[in-house]
Amino acid sequence: MPGDFIPPSLPEDALTHMVDLVADLGEGFGAYTMGDDEALLELLTSANVACGFHAGDPRIMDATVRGCVDRNVAVGAHPSFPDLAGFGRRAMDLTPEEVRTDVLYQVGALQAFATAYGTRVRHVAPHGRLGNLVAVRPDYARAVVDAVSSLDDSLIVLAQDGELAEAARDRGLRVGIVGIADRAYRDDGTLVPRSESGAVIHDADEIARRTLRMVTEGVVSSVGGKDLPVVCDTVLLHGDTPGAIALAGRIRGELLAAGVRITGLEEVLNGKGH
Repeated sequence: MPGDFIPPSLPEDALTHMVDLVADLGEGFGAYTMGDDEALLELLTSANVACGFHAGDPRIMDATVRGCVDRNVAVGAHPSFPDLAGFGRRAMDLTPEEVRTDVLYQVGALQAFATAYGTRVRHVAPHGRLGNLVAVRPDYARAVVDAVSSLDDSLIVLAQDGELAEAARDRGLRVGIVGIADRAYRDDGTLVPRSESGAVIHDADEIARRTLRMVTEGVVSSVGGKDLPVVCDTVLLHGDTPGAIALAGRIRGELLAAGVRITGLEEVLNGKGH
């Protein structure tokens, strides 16, 4: 399987770093598709599957989970604000109770498909604007944690460093920190909003360099030129932009060439004692 491949030129005892590779999948709707999920699945160890609120529908969720199971890719839920028209990227004035129940609803829906294919949901990764806000809003962070812990406390919470990660750890949940190599970071460690110029990095060489530094050195350069300390349990790959599949393949290849073991998120966290 993809996550178990080790380059023959590198002895296993030389591998000093482990990382999971994850991407957002199933983000079409009806007759519309986004990205090449089939190609991306060949490169991943985990998947964030859209649960119907920002993208995805029952047929797409079914096919995506089936594809994950066929390739031994861990299934994760990618819940969002109920914002299908805005792809979950618009701010919405929801109450914490609405956030909690919306997350519970979406993860539960994905669990049904996972069960049907003999697997289970392994992690939860909030999408888009919800994902941004749970990093800085304690009430939203607690709402997501309440939903996850009440449903299945073995679920891993995928997050950036911030309120959600802290709230999850306080509740005894395992946390996987996401490294996003093609997004610009502010000096405070938060992502530059997509509404601002330079928020998304397009240079493939720079993205590959940033990924390697995140995984092997534990740092990322901010827009202000600072080297920020980062934890990178999983690297978020994208498949919905021109050249994205080739870039994802390059990132995977360069990580392997650098002696990084690409494996599932649970093994990564177990290896770090989490």
